[in-house]
Amino acid sequence: MIYSMTAFARAQTELNGFMVSWELRSVNHRYLEAQFRMPESLRSVEPALKDKLRKRLKRGKVDCNLRLERVARDPSMELNRPLLLQLVAVLEQVRRDAPEVSAPNAMDLLRWPGVLGDSTGTDDEHVVRAAASLFEEALEELAAHRQREGAQLGQAVSERLDAIDRLVVEVTDLAGDLATRTKQRLQQRLVELETKVDAARLEQEVALLAQRADVTEELDRLSIHVAEARNNLSGKGPHGRRLDFLTQELNREANTLGSKSTMAETSQKAVDLKVVIEQIREQVQNIE
Repeated sequence: MIYSMTAFARAQTELNGFMVSWELRSVNHRYLEAQFRMPESLRSVEPALKDKLRKRLKRGKVDCNLRLERVARDPSMELNRPLLLQLVAVLEQVRRDAPEVSAPNAMDLLRWPGVLGDSTGTDDEHVVRAAASLFEEALEELAAHRQREGAQLGQAVSERLDAIDRLVVEVTDLAGDLATRTKQRLQQRLVELETKVDAARLEQEVALLAQRADVTEELDRLSIHVAEARNNLSGKGPHGRRLDFLTQELNREANTLGSKSTMAETSQKAVDLKVVIEQIREQVQNIE
């Protein structure tokens, strides 16, 4: 099954006064690279989430953004008594060591970070579990999106492989009477120059030129690479790197075909081949 590397997924849920939402964005990349943006209080789950990502995806750059937004509700405050007692004990030690330092009032103590806060924190166990479970949901949606787009990319590549096959057949037909055309062109040129050449010598020149312009090997390799690309598309993935390599080989054969061409028709077919191969290359860049 073919997967694209370009996709987007979003999943959200409400829990304990928070709206928890994941946004996953995936683009093409040579390897698998994941970047997580999430509250520091939830960083403890990041390694496990990366493992899940690696098991599900093979290639692509994936941006994973977790947002926690407090849902409007009746305000409530909670006193962090253990922290307050620790703070008071430290202040007592300071007063013993430095009696001249004035004692803070109650409001100063309440302003200390963490002493007074919301009754539900972002490190709540339920919120942590919900974020991890929601990530799996978003990851499945992302994979499904990649699969749908991958199927379309595979179809586009397959259609262009068919186009290469048609061009190979057309060039084969043109190359079939290469020797005859070469001989006719030489004879026409001799007539224009009003020059006569020994028939045996003419045949030798025709054979030499036909041999230099022979593209049978290139046409065979084009067909072989197309067949291999089809096998790759129908086989088990990942497919992208292999298809990228085959695209380079197809382009190499098309270049050789163009350089050997001695007829305008085959030169044009070589250009058409390069156009189709470039279209394949652009699609392959997005295949996992």
